[in-house]
Amino acid sequence: MIGGEGEESPSWLTGGAWYKYAEDQHAAMFILEHRYYGKSRPTPDMSVKNLAWLSADQALADIANFRVAMSEKHNLTGPWVALGGSYPGSLAAWLRVKYPHLFAGTVSSSGPLHAKPDFFEYLEVVADALDTTSPGCNANVVDAIVRIMNHLRQQSGSAHVSKMFKLCSPLDPSNLQDMAMFMESLMENVEDIVQYNKDNRNNGDMNITTVCNVMKDETLGCTMMRFAEINQLTMNKDGSKCMEHRYKAQLTGLQNTTWPEEVDVTKYFGAVGNRPWFYQTCTEFGWYQSSDQPGHPYGKLFPVQNFQTMCSQVFGPKYNASLLNQGVDNTNMQFGGTDIAVTNVVFVQGSIDPWHALGITKDISAEAPAILINGTAHCANLYQEKETDLQELKNARNRVGDLIGKWIRHAHN
Repeated sequence: MIGGEGEESPSWLTGGAWYKYAEDQHAAMFILEHRYYGKSRPTPDMSVKNLAWLSADQALADIANFRVAMSEKHNLTGPWVALGGSYPGSLAAWLRVKYPHLFAGTVSSSGPLHAKPDFFEYLEVVADALDTTSPGCNANVVDAIVRIMNHLRQQSGSAHVSKMFKLCSPLDPSNLQDMAMFMESLMENVEDIVQYNKDNRNNGDMNITTVCNVMKDETLGCTMMRFAEINQLTMNKDGSKCMEHRYKAQLTGLQNTTWPEEVDVTKYFGAVGNRPWFYQTCTEFGWYQSSDQPGHPYGKLFPVQNFQTMCSQVFGPKYNASLLNQGVDNTNMQFGGTDIAVTNVVFVQGSIDPWHALGITKDISAEAPAILINGTAHCANLYQEKETDLQELKNARNRVGDLIGKWIRHAHN
């Protein structure tokens, strides 16, 4: 299993769909944490000069090196299969581009393959997911956004909104950066719920149905009051006492170059994640979940330019839109984007996962099939099966298992 933009958990060695695959194939199981994430800290700090070796290309070389070293150390003579979800799902596909001789096949789950700065499609999929689950739900979210913006145009509106959404400090409507961070954070409440909808982790009762039930419950007041209830539910889940909306707070966190004592404090609010991941988005991928949808249904306060400006403010003036565009072009040229040419890779996507918009959803060939699972979200096929799972999801897991068996038999032959 390929690690991604966070600490790797050994719990995966005792659960998840791949545990059954390993049992079926009598296989050894390994997890490799990604360089610069979790406890894998190859440099004294996260200064810009020390982030030079943080890239997908280096991560792939790590995986290849690890595979060879473990085979030698443990005298493993059988073929290898790699699995990954989300960014590691991208890496899984790219492994077969760069190191096809080392892996008999790979499972790319929810992997975005096309790099682009402005990922405006993300919120388009969120809107579709809300309306597919409960018609009219997204219209109420849009109405809530409009009401909030109208409220903030009134003299007393900012104090009322600050209190309603339990902000850690009063919102200043004249500070456009704080306003953008506030609106982005509000939308991220919904984005996260959609992306990880019913993925078999312990997420309590927070799912799309929860959001839509609240957003359509007229007894809770106007749509803005209902949206505040969604924010409260998210805060309860995270254990937060107040909502941090200040751009400066996010910037300060991302500018910190020291490794934290505790791994779990590397996550900052907002869609840019922690410092190493933000570096990769600024240099290789983009993938900024902007408000640049046609018609601006969720307002237009967090366009892609905001994220590009933040790259320069965090890492220095060199890290601008031009550098990002070069990095994105290089990523797509090197790995092929959605025109990737590979065999023995299965691409698995969920129809309500916003990331499927940048992935493979149709068969490339018989040797590189795609599975689009209707009604499932991010990386759902990688989690432990539950009796309540959709039959289409169960079928997808079984098909992946069959393909893994096929690759291994072919390698042995």
